[in-house]
Amino acid sequence: MDRIEIDSTLLAWIRYSPDQHRLQLGFRAGKIYDYLEVPVQVYNELLLADSKGRYFNSHIRNNFRTESIPAPQN
Repeated sequence: MDRIEIDSTLLAWIRYSPDQHRLQLGFRAGKIYDYLEVPVQVYNELLLADSKGRYFNSHIRNNFRTESIPAPQN
């Protein structure tokens, strides 16, 4: 999974595993979450969205099973 830095006030970066349908999002506030069973279409739409935060809030948040990932220690 390659990490893609994005231009968003809510999200800092995105990773997607097409084999596992796992979307990992890094938030500007420092939290990291995995969203499970996310179709590749949702990932592609997120990348193309004018507002990544708005797309996240309306299409991803509360629509997929979520796992919180501990932030790496610097």
